[in-house]
Amino acid sequence: MKRPIFAFISVLLFSSPVLAGAIFPVDRAAILVGSKFDFKVEFDDLTEAKNIVVTVNGIDHAKALGKAATFIEKEDQLAASSLILRDLSIDTPGRYEVIARNGKQSMTVTWEVYSTGQRQAKNVILFIGDGMTVANRTAARMLSKGIKEGKYFGKLAFDDMPHMALIGTSGVDSIITDSANSMHAYTTGHKSSVNALGVYAGRAKDNLAHPKVETITEIVKRKTKMSIGIVSDAEIQDATPAAMFAHTRRRSDKEIITEQLFFAQPDVILGGGSAYFLPSTTPGSKRKDTNNMVSLFRADGYSVATTNAEMKAAAADTRSARLLGLFHPENLNGSLDRLYLKKGTVDKYPNQPDLTDMTRAALEVLSRNKEGFVLMVEAGLIDKFNHPMDWERSVYDTIMLSNAVQIAKDFAAKNNDTLIIVTPDHTHGMSIVGTIDDTKPGTDMRDKIGVYEQAGYPNYPPADANGYPPSVDVSKRLALFYGNTPDYYETFRPKLDGPFVPAVKDEKGNIVANPVYKDIPGAILRTGNLPGVGPRAADQGTHTADDAVLTAIGPGSEQFKGFMDNTEVFRVMVNSLGLGQATSKSLLPVKAKPKVKPNAIVKANALRTQPDAPVQKP
Repeated sequence: MKRPIFAFISVLLFSSPVLAGAIFPVDRAAILVGSKFDFKVEFDDLTEAKNIVVTVNGIDHAKALGKAATFIEKEDQLAASSLILRDLSIDTPGRYEVIARNGKQSMTVTWEVYSTGQRQAKNVILFIGDGMTVANRTAARMLSKGIKEGKYFGKLAFDDMPHMALIGTSGVDSIITDSANSMHAYTTGHKSSVNALGVYAGRAKDNLAHPKVETITEIVKRKTKMSIGIVSDAEIQDATPAAMFAHTRRRSDKEIITEQLFFAQPDVILGGGSAYFLPSTTPGSKRKDTNNMVSLFRADGYSVATTNAEMKAAAADTRSARLLGLFHPENLNGSLDRLYLKKGTVDKYPNQPDLTDMTRAALEVLSRNKEGFVLMVEAGLIDKFNHPMDWERSVYDTIMLSNAVQIAKDFAAKNNDTLIIVTPDHTHGMSIVGTIDDTKPGTDMRDKIGVYEQAGYPNYPPADANGYPPSVDVSKRLALFYGNTPDYYETFRPKLDGPFVPAVKDEKGNIVANPVYKDIPGAILRTGNLPGVGPRAADQGTHTADDAVLTAIGPGSEQFKGFMDNTEVFRVMVNSLGLGQATSKSLLPVKAKPKVKPNAIVKANALRTQPDAPVQKP
């Protein structure tokens, strides 16, 4: 009889580590043949090496895996011992049972090592609508295409994709995920924990010491001659784009993530976050050192753009095979502010590209590689506007995502060799309940909400050529509300003066409803249902465990159907690209770790020791 399976992982964020035992990868992990990962066993007490027995399918781990794990008697000066084996790979598909014992504790996990078939797709384009819910899609379709007598006049670019699946987003530690953990599942095929990128969350104190798993960027770069592109309207170090290449327990390690980006060597990098590329001597820099990462990328052959015009010119240059575009020190501005309201930081950075511009530029550069490419495009601001419950801004950016997807569909239609996937990484608690009609009598805005037959239809003006209604400040608009909130003042109106800030700290440090909205006619105080006092107090909305809706088109897209785990999105991508074709029939010793390019090391070291070179601030 098989033993019960145990895999307990401590991920408490604000306290000292709890000494719980664990095996990484965790139970029921699905591992791509030949992909790299770190194997670790964490016992919950001090153990002598002679008492430890670790087997894989009944065989001593050293023989089965080709190398013995390193014993750590007292990890990080804690009263607990560990074993770790870095940079492991398994070349044979099958089911693997790992058992670890130390005389007091016994833990068992099972892994599925899977292979792929032959390559089906030349290219893969993964679109992430960060935090995009069903309500985002519905509202975007309504505003962009229009609706009358129950029928829409058109569809969003991802509405008519032939294959669809519901995606489960929960992580190892919680039913509720964040963008780091959820995107990590898409890019590695492994589950992890909140805030973790490219690692399993163990008990190590060093954020970079946790067990790593290889990302799709690393697999593609190691196994093929394909190109990689990373595009986001958020900081390029933010969780979703960083999950394409980064390895750290804390997504907030943005300075380190920027350095990891350089060593990952994606061919196209477009987004915000220039503040983490610039030396500390540059005004606005968020680095703590004097490293000039822009100069380092330029020295390694990247064309560098800081405006939309520069990006388009660099992409059009047929000699350009590598492109770094940094258009804002932080996140770019959303489409509603950038195109219509001119709020936020639009006046300071008037030459930001649209997500469509970045998608088009990335495709222009990447398509020059006859071996194909993997491109990730994130509409990150959908999430960043859903958090503060600023639905109009999040919906306009959903329309922008649809426009970017259409560009990819037009590109793919030429050769039918590109798999396109559109999916959220997680969801938010938002719903359309009816309309708000300012012409109804009374001053109580709640009485102006129409539901059922009283809702009728909103009166947004027809969309312009880009699919956006030129105004959201109309007399009859959507009643769209969020279900998980802090205390805040509901104004029932779009926020025309700038993005919504629902809650702030008072003079005592408590989170309270933002009083700036208190005196807006008709505003009401809405008592939240999220923690309101103490270190866990919420000042904005949070993610939900609702399934994400994925749609796909192109070779390999037929693999998406029904309900799927988020780790299976990775599996579909690598299967479509044929990245895990088994070559052996027995367990083989692990291969040597590939070396980082010498020129990259030389340049990185030179940067750390030489004086700052003058650089134009992106």
